[in-house]
Amino acid sequence: MSRIGRKPIEVPAGVTVTVDPGRVQVAGPLGTLQQQVPARMQIAHEDGSVVVTRPTERGDDRALHGLTRTLIANMVEGVTKGFEKRLEIQGVGYRAALKGSDLELNVGYSHPVTIKPRTGISFEVPAPTQIVVKGTDKQQVGQTAAEIRKVRPPEPYKGKGIRYEGEFVRRKVGKRA
Repeated sequence: MSRIGRKPIEVPAGVTVTVDPGRVQVAGPLGTLQQQVPARMQIAHEDGSVVVTRPTERGDDRALHGLTRTLIANMVEGVTKGFEKRLEIQGVGYRAALKGSDLELNVGYSHPVTIKPRTGISFEVPAPTQIVVKGTDKQQVGQTAAEIRKVRPPEPYKGKGIRYEGEFVRRKVGKRA
């Protein structure tokens, strides 16, 4: 059994990790997450940390080892702190608003676009041109943010649309008279 690449995942107080064959469940103050993991990886829960070890040094085992360790680390961080993605809306008249728990976008279409949150996901609109997607599952937060951005991606001529906070949109020159 290899000890190379052995980096323990620190589990804070108040978080419980349950390891079953092929499945890991993490429960914390913000909720519970579970994930299927490759059965070949050995996962040990030892005194306040979780250690993932790989059976061989083959390339596919090394890749699965990194993936498994990162998935478990993200679950631990998700149930303690949570994840968030921030989006910006740019364009004259473009805005977002909350209708109950749903997100309503007015982004230049003849109708408002309504997005319902997935289970475990919540929206915040601190300003009409800002959206915050929050949740415990990093994958779900990223997927929901990508679906919101897909409603009106930023265009290269005027830069109008929905973009991630800090995203650089390459601008084109346009027509010349």
